[in-house]
Amino acid sequence: MLTGIRIAVGRVSAKIRRDPTKEDFQGAHKLVFDVTGNELTPGVKYDFKFKDYAPWVFRNLRELFHIDAADYLMSLTHKYILSELGSPGKSGSFFYYSRDYRYIIKTIHKSEHVFMRRILTDYYQYVRRNPNTLLCRIYGLHRIKLPRGRKIHFMVMGNVFPANNDVHETYDLKGSTFGRWIPEDEIAHNPHAVMKDLNWVRRAKQLELGPEKSQMLMAQLEKDVELLTQLHIMDYSLLIGIHDFNRGNCERYRDQRLQLVEAHATVERRPSRQRRKHCIFYADNGGYQSSNCNDQATTLLYYFGVIDILTPYNWVKKTEHAWKSITQDKGTISSIPPDQYGRRFLAFMRNAIAPSPLPRSLPPVPPSDPPSPDQPPADEHAL
Repeated sequence: MLTGIRIAVGRVSAKIRRDPTKEDFQGAHKLVFDVTGNELTPGVKYDFKFKDYAPWVFRNLRELFHIDAADYLMSLTHKYILSELGSPGKSGSFFYYSRDYRYIIKTIHKSEHVFMRRILTDYYQYVRRNPNTLLCRIYGLHRIKLPRGRKIHFMVMGNVFPANNDVHETYDLKGSTFGRWIPEDEIAHNPHAVMKDLNWVRRAKQLELGPEKSQMLMAQLEKDVELLTQLHIMDYSLLIGIHDFNRGNCERYRDQRLQLVEAHATVERRPSRQRRKHCIFYADNGGYQSSNCNDQATTLLYYFGVIDILTPYNWVKKTEHAWKSITQDKGTISSIPPDQYGRRFLAFMRNAIAPSPLPRSLPPVPPSDPPSPDQPPADEHAL
C-alpha cells in the first residue's frame, strides 16, 4: 500500500505542473509490483497491483490544500510506520494514521469509491473556489489488488485533529437524535469516546464563539451544505474536537489507543512539522480558538471537519427512510432526503453556538443638547 503511494505520487509530482483536463478526472495509472522488481517498481515481499486514480487531479488538490509533495511522502512513508486503530469503524472501514498524525488512510467500499469518482469534478471545482471549506480533505484515491484477486479500495485524507495538542472531548454531530447517544457509563470507562448529538444536548454543550467567529463558521457550513445537497449527499456529520488549554497536553491519548504497524524502511529524512495555517479554521494554533462576546480569545481550541461525505441518497437510503418512518419520528432519524437533512443539520449547528449575551462595546452616546426655550418637550411615549 505505502510502496504504491510512494511510487505513484512521486511519479506524478516529478512532472511539470499543469491544470487537470477533463480526461484526467476519469484517468488512472496502474503499477505492477513483484518480488523481482523492474526499472519502474522496486522488489517487494509479495506480488500485488496498485492503481492510482485521477493522479493529476489529486496532485492539484494537494497543492490547493498547500501540501508539499515531498512532505506528503515523508509523512506517509517515513520508515514505513503507521499507527492503526485497534478495530474497524462502524462502517467496517479501517483507519491508519501516518506516524506524524497528519494523514489518515481509510479503506472504503467499492460503492464509495465509485461515488467519489463521480463527484470528483464538483469536489475539485468547489475546493478551488472555497479554500476555507470544512469538507473532508481528500488527497488521494487508490486501489490495491492482492493475489487471488482480492481488491482493497482506500483514500488518503487530512486528519481533522492535530499532532501537537490533546483532544479532550470529541463529538460527531449530524443534527438527528434517533440512536445518537453514547451511554454515560461507556464514556466513564472511555473518556475519549466519540460522543454524539444527544450527548451534546444533554450536557448542554455549546460552541463558545463570539459574533465574528460564529458568523464565519456558519457562513462556511452553509456553503458546504449547499454543495452536499446539490450532489444528493446525506448522512454526513460535523466532527468537533475540543482542546482545553487549562488541561494542557499531559494525557497522551493517542499513545494509549493507537498501535504501531512497521515495515522495512527505505527513507531516512525526518518528516517536516505540521502546517495548518492556510485555512481560517486552522489559523489559531492549528484550530479555531473560542472567543467571548467581544471576540476576545478564551481558553478552548476547536477542531472542525465535515466528514463521511460519500453517502448518496440512493434507493438503499430511501428504503431505510421508509422503514424507520413507520416506527420512529421521521424528523429524528438520520436517513432523510438531502435537502431536509441539510436544513436540519444547519439548524442544529446554529443552536450549538452559544448566543452572545452582550453586544460588543459601542462608543458612548454623546449627551443631547438641551432644548431651546421655545421648543416643546418631547413626548415620552412617541415611537
